[in-house]
Amino acid sequence: MPFTSQPPIPIKEKITVQYIVENLRDRVNINLVACAAADCCNNRYVREPELHRPGLALAGYVKLYTYQRIQIIGNTETQFLENLSKNKQISAFRNLMQFQIPVIFLTDGNQLPDYLLVMAEEAGIPVYSTPYETTRFMYLLRDFLDDQFALQTVVHGAMVDVYGIGILIVGRSGIGKSEVALDLVERGHRLVADDVVMLTKKSSVLMGSATEMSKHFMEIRGLGIVDVMKMFGIRSVRYQKRLEVVMELTLWEDNLEVNRTGLDHDTVNLLDVEVPFIQLPITPGKNITVIAEVIAMNHLLKHYGYDAAQAFQNRIQNSIAAKSKGKEDTMKRAIEYFEGDIE
Repeated sequence: MPFTSQPPIPIKEKITVQYIVENLRDRVNINLVACAAADCCNNRYVREPELHRPGLALAGYVKLYTYQRIQIIGNTETQFLENLSKNKQISAFRNLMQFQIPVIFLTDGNQLPDYLLVMAEEAGIPVYSTPYETTRFMYLLRDFLDDQFALQTVVHGAMVDVYGIGILIVGRSGIGKSEVALDLVERGHRLVADDVVMLTKKSSVLMGSATEMSKHFMEIRGLGIVDVMKMFGIRSVRYQKRLEVVMELTLWEDNLEVNRTGLDHDTVNLLDVEVPFIQLPITPGKNITVIAEVIAMNHLLKHYGYDAAQAFQNRIQNSIAAKSKGKEDTMKRAIEYFEGDIE
């Protein structure tokens, strides 16, 4: 299989708490209120996407305390502190303050007493409060962190959203990837990226996008650079799309082995994710754009449980079985009786 991707881009080693807070506010629309040491956020770093709830650490067990993670204090931890006397609250909170915690988030609108916030201020540990419920906040925060620390790679090709299916068009330089993508856009589909496609692994899903420099621009050989969004409107582009099919354009060769039935489901491994792979030999007169649309629709049918190749194979097997029993001739007309259609 000639198609390959570039080696993974190195994962981010760290991001600042300030960067996290700003993006949670602006991109995720989470209301965050600074409670302590907000000016220390640029000096505090997060190095992994996992979160931690410090219940045991507040109770005094810090042997396995993962203090380097973002700390989430929800209803359980808050009520634990509220049921302690002031001196015991200070003692319990000091169990946390002795470590270089990057940031503490108080969820469900919970608040800490002022004397505990003073301790955080003196230790230079930022504390923020949010009205979001704990589980919901942790889900959104972990999703953001997973994206920031995700594996990425670069692929040379064009990516288009065709009927809601993200198709990555690859092939050797000059074979016509951008022209096929442009034809699909003209037919009402949406361009994700041209020439350079950034792939990001989130959980077991690959998300494709353009680079900041090349988004919604295309290079058409012999014509030059075109701005797809300005030319076809906002409906013609999208900035991200899940990758679901890789379609490789190859020149036709007599000795080229191609899939004739569709029973063999080839895949390509990208960032340890197996993606359906279709090798499409091209010849003069072949309408690659229409075939790309059919690939997308066929993928949708498979997603909803219908495999045309398997259905056709079952029909052949049933016909062979019936013939062996002397019940049916395999070469039979599709209908029993032609109605009066003589036009």
